[in-house]
Amino acid sequence: MKISLTWPQILAWRLRRQFVAGADGPGVVEIARRLCGVQTQVPSSARLAVAVRSADPDPGAVDRALWHDRTLTKTWIMRGTLHLLPAEELADYCAALGTLRFWEKGSWQRGHGVTTAEIEAIIEAVPKVLEGACLTREELVEAVVEVTGDAHLRQALTSGWGALLKPLSRLGELCYGPPRDGRVTFTAPRGWLPSWPGMPPTAAEAGVRVARAFLGAHGPATPEMLDTWLFGGVARKAVLRGWFRDLAGELTEVEVAGRPLLALTEHLDDLTAQPPSDAVHLLPGFDQFILGAPRGLEALIPAGVKAKVSRAAGWISPVVVHEGRVAGVWEPEGGTVALDLFEPVPADLLAIAVQRMETLLAA
Repeated sequence: MKISLTWPQILAWRLRRQFVAGADGPGVVEIARRLCGVQTQVPSSARLAVAVRSADPDPGAVDRALWHDRTLTKTWIMRGTLHLLPAEELADYCAALGTLRFWEKGSWQRGHGVTTAEIEAIIEAVPKVLEGACLTREELVEAVVEVTGDAHLRQALTSGWGALLKPLSRLGELCYGPPRDGRVTFTAPRGWLPSWPGMPPTAAEAGVRVARAFLGAHGPATPEMLDTWLFGGVARKAVLRGWFRDLAGELTEVEVAGRPLLALTEHLDDLTAQPPSDAVHLLPGFDQFILGAPRGLEALIPAGVKAKVSRAAGWISPVVVHEGRVAGVWEPEGGTVALDLFEPVPADLLAIAVQRMETLLAA
């Protein structure tokens, strides 16, 4: 007999698995590991995402892990967006995402004003110029132009939001280095990260590990949900099928609102025993609790308020979560929280959540 679960159960379980319900995350690296990365397009949101989950919030933890301990890394990865990831897991995400070589498509090259030969030259040159170095974007561009002898690449590499550098991040040849005089630098993971493997993982091995980690934080789910979160919905279907086929011995199909989803078998007892949540939480913008779920999941984001949560240009608002679903959005205003509630929320629980967030904002 198939196990039946409800979305309120699942969302309550995710809040606990993602260290939100207990605020018991043991450290920045373990929080990033459990969440399968922390999106950091907006650095302050990433720091809040870590702090709100931390047993002992530490404003300096992210920077220490990135630039001193080198146990955390920052790079363009899932969906081409900037993320914080455990350094020892970066090679897995690169190998999995490297199965989709978008930069080899003529339409992508034309859209970014480069030829096949030029993008190949960039991919060959960047690892050479970053070896043992941390370069600003301007320094990196000039070094690539010098190595390739192609002055046209100067304009291509300095326009946009680093689009021509993103293939290098997926290939594991580029990540952020320590800031210098307030400016971003780039470096090579193999020289910067002590945990970078001598032998890169295969895409099949890495994909299984990534899929397992995703289900451990954002499951139960489907291969399509993994695809949307990881690739933006454009993965090669044969690749996804292979990962889930290799993971099949660890999975059990469950039924949720009449729909089949896949859960890690080791989590079934925990999932079935999970009661719905009645708690209130404030989460920052671009939070993984929202990003790891399907955009059309009305059990999480009611259709009528979706536009206030998932806004123009990919902006994801800070949210108020009650009973596992989005009950409002909020914004920081001068160190305080300005609320826009969509439905009634218990005043006492909301006050506690707001006070905690304001304390974190002050830090």
